[in-house]
Amino acid sequence: MKSNPSLPTSAARRGLSIVLLAAGLAAGLGACAGPAPASDPIDPQARAVLAPSGTLRVGVYLGSPTSMVRTASGETRGLSVEIGQALARRLGVPAETVVFERVALVVDAIAAGNVDMTITNASPARAEVVDFSPPLLALELGVMVMSTSSIASVDAIDREGVRVGVTQGSTSQGALARRLVRAAIVPAASPQAAQAMLRSGAIDAYATNKAILFELGDGLPGARVLDGRWGLEHLAIAVPKGRGRSPFLAAFADAVRRDGEVEHAAQRAGLRGTALADAR
Repeated sequence: MKSNPSLPTSAARRGLSIVLLAAGLAAGLGACAGPAPASDPIDPQARAVLAPSGTLRVGVYLGSPTSMVRTASGETRGLSVEIGQALARRLGVPAETVVFERVALVVDAIAAGNVDMTITNASPARAEVVDFSPPLLALELGVMVMSTSSIASVDAIDREGVRVGVTQGSTSQGALARRLVRAAIVPAASPQAAQAMLRSGAIDAYATNKAILFELGDGLPGARVLDGRWGLEHLAIAVPKGRGRSPFLAAFADAVRRDGEVEHAAQRAGLRGTALADAR
């Protein structure tokens, strides 16, 4: 997989460098999947709009069931991975998985047209640079601390001396910067970096969606996800600006939600922290 010399941002270049580092794992990650027969006739106009290169490039980042994780058996799962493959099948094209360090780099690559889709929080700020499908599901936003922490509730994080980790460039970073008055916001390069910072004591809490928190907590003995939530993320398919006007995309998003494909993909990825009643 070659990097694209025309990338307009350094962040996107860093994202594609992760792809090169991951090239040796391509077979295990399912980096390229061929098209499977679609149950409905292929729409050539939709294919030209949503996968103009002839391959659907699916942007993902490691560590979140909403994007891409590895199961105990070594399988690659995640909403972006599986729903991306389903969209590729509907379009009659191969699906290529492009791996980035964190979600902000995926969004940058979509805005630049260097990948074709991902599933992420459809925030107003992101809607300024990418297009979104109708929502697929909602996730609770929460907080993770270590078992030795005196922080007992989500509301208790906003106090002097508390260092709250967030993923650099995430919607949580912007939202908590507006919400928290006393606590300090500490950016982390990736969810895995935040996990290490929580383990070492460099931060007192880590705030993001609960899907990521539960996933990281499984590998961090003594970590606990606090009860309650400080907000919701509404996940949707993100595509480059202009492509979201395709009626095919909206119909596809409604179909995979209604037919249970989103729910089944979430279950296979071990996604927790959903708020199904708030998904629409």
